[in-house]
Amino acid sequence: MLHLYGARFPDPGPQYGSYPQPPMGAGHLSVEYDPRPSAVREARAEVRRQLEGWGLADLDDVADVAELLVSELATNALLHSASRFRLTLFAAHGILRCEVSDAGRRVPRVLDAGASESGRGMFLVEALARRWGCHQDGVGKTVWFELATCGSGDCCRRQSQPAERSRA
Repeated sequence: MLHLYGARFPDPGPQYGSYPQPPMGAGHLSVEYDPRPSAVREARAEVRRQLEGWGLADLDDVADVAELLVSELATNALLHSASRFRLTLFAAHGILRCEVSDAGRRVPRVLDAGASESGRGMFLVEALARRWGCHQDGVGKTVWFELATCGSGDCCRRQSQPAERSRA
């Protein structure tokens, strides 16, 4: 595993295709939020600001999708862990990686969209992200997703899911 700014990136291997590893000094942001309802709105706004700063806000729907999916992960962190959560963004080599870490141990599951008012967050992540996963971090977990930012056909093609992803 490659460790960068406290995050873990998978080692290159056949199951990851040509996943590019971010270089040191790549775009990075990490912000911690208290467990309050306004934190989700604040995290969405931070995603938009940061992507604008990196020049990624005007690429197709990258900023809109990133805001939506971060909102879903932040909401899950508040509902299921009731703890502070950390939003971390990395941008390098045509990939935007968004992570939400919290103190909860419950691994997210993809549920059918159905007619329920809740439970659709990971369904959206599954449908819109290039890749996503979850890994345990000591007493908590980190749920992450990636979006393509390069605009080329190869870059934007959805890759097979990593072995660390769990639907338990």
